[in-house]
Amino acid sequence: MGEAIVKVDNLSFRYGKRSVLNNISFEINKKDYIGIIGANGSAKSTLLKLMMGFLKPNEGNIKMFGFNIGDFKDWNRIGYLPQNARNFNTRFPATVGEIIGSSQYSKMSIFKILNRKIKQDTVKALEAVDMVKFKDSLIGNLSGGQQQRVFLAKLLVNDPEIIFMDEPLIGVDTEAQDIFFELIDKLNKDYGITIVLVTHDLSTIQQRANKMFHLDKGKISIVNLENF
Repeated sequence: MGEAIVKVDNLSFRYGKRSVLNNISFEINKKDYIGIIGANGSAKSTLLKLMMGFLKPNEGNIKMFGFNIGDFKDWNRIGYLPQNARNFNTRFPATVGEIIGSSQYSKMSIFKILNRKIKQDTVKALEAVDMVKFKDSLIGNLSGGQQQRVFLAKLLVNDPEIIFMDEPLIGVDTEAQDIFFELIDKLNKDYGITIVLVTHDLSTIQQRANKMFHLDKGKISIVNLENF
């Protein structure tokens, strides 16, 4: 068993009186590639939000890097790519480089100018997602798949150890999806980043993930795909 990054014990969550997660437990270890699947309404996105502290459980405990999630502070170690990452005003005149640089706001000079180190980190992150040649392009001029790779680079610039993704490929064409999945494979295998991906693409995730979490009626089933 590897080093546990996330540890969930006896977690239950309700929306009002409606129970959506009932006494579930699991661990996510360093370098895992987890696929979370389940029918619509099975609380996949809710589970992600609980693990990142956006929601509080009704019962149970969640630990992130050994800390109770309510006490965890080192958020640069975590990346999050939500479903709506690309829901922005496409006429906003920001370049790809500026979008990524904005995530390093706290590292900028007193005048909030992109310094040389930040520019170097931006290029490095774009190289990881094969988007360097678009650094000076307006984000609104890119395709949906390209935009999603830019937002992935925006996470990578902070060197996260684990990335949570909530169906990031909705509305993206098949070719762009294939490219994105190849990038995720590289981040997991070559960079050692732990991946947690909510998806409906069962066939693809079975081929790529090492574990699959299936949510159904408030319960979780865990399949270790390395044993297949």
